[in-house]
Amino acid sequence: MIKHVLSVVALCLSTLVMAQDAYPSKPITLLVPNPPGGLVDTSARLLSEPLGRLTSQTVIVDNRAGGSGNVAYQAVARAKPDGYTLLISYSAYHVGNPALTPNLPWDPIKDFAPVALLTVATNVIAVHPSVPASNLKEFIAYARQNPGKLNYASQGTGSLSHIGTEIFKQQTGTFMTHIPYRGSGPAVQDVLSGQVQVFMTTPPSVMGHVQGGKLKAFAVTGDKRSPQMPQIPTTAEAGLPGFKLEAWVGLFAPAGTPSAVIAKLTADVKRAMELPEVKTRADAAGVEIRYQGPEALAQLVKSDLAYWSKTIKAAGIKAD
Repeated sequence: MIKHVLSVVALCLSTLVMAQDAYPSKPITLLVPNPPGGLVDTSARLLSEPLGRLTSQTVIVDNRAGGSGNVAYQAVARAKPDGYTLLISYSAYHVGNPALTPNLPWDPIKDFAPVALLTVATNVIAVHPSVPASNLKEFIAYARQNPGKLNYASQGTGSLSHIGTEIFKQQTGTFMTHIPYRGSGPAVQDVLSGQVQVFMTTPPSVMGHVQGGKLKAFAVTGDKRSPQMPQIPTTAEAGLPGFKLEAWVGLFAPAGTPSAVIAKLTADVKRAMELPEVKTRADAAGVEIRYQGPEALAQLVKSDLAYWSKTIKAAGIKAD
């Protein structure tokens, strides 16, 4: 009897090892918490095609927007931890929602296993030409001297542009009124019309309008200049070295996914994101590929959770 039990256990273990060695053996689904277009969806599509080629499996991009990202996050948190249902995670949701939403139905650390950091996008401080300033220092001075006179747009309450502008206000001692929109498109239109005067967003959303003289760009909010707008200084170069605002996109699996599957995924993602054609597509979309492994992504989540929680509470931001 004992020999029989041991043989069954050994068979099960060998079957499990073989299954993990064969991963993936069927299509992989990437759940995207945003609608098509924009940074998060673009990052998913940068990865899906080369990952499919490298794994010889179909990689499906499933845009599961809704609930400020919570629909997709909850679906992945509850998915079978076998590596076939994965989350393309947006930093504003992953580290912002826990501070914004009471009784969140998912935990940013306990419910997800980090696989890889995929991309990072800087933002640009875009301003309507009616604002009497020609650079970032002059803009900050004007905003300080005219508290409440300027309105700023965001992609929605709790979005990166909302929280990021609140960080900017705290660091510069300025006051501007928040006007939330449902996405970048309508926000840009109202900035162009002058109904709102300020918008922090990714360069592709406004670079054509800046080049055409319809908007002014005072700074990009990353460590280096944007390839799409190389003439625009960084915030550090423009005189505000303490301000940085980058959005990141990472790949996560449900908690409990076998370590062998995570390791295989991480290796394949690294290979995919290092392909020259993927970098070319990313550059054209205004997205920076910044692959990092599970440990680095886990540390990024931990540090950003603390930082964003502090900022959100200080600004009194509440989810809609």
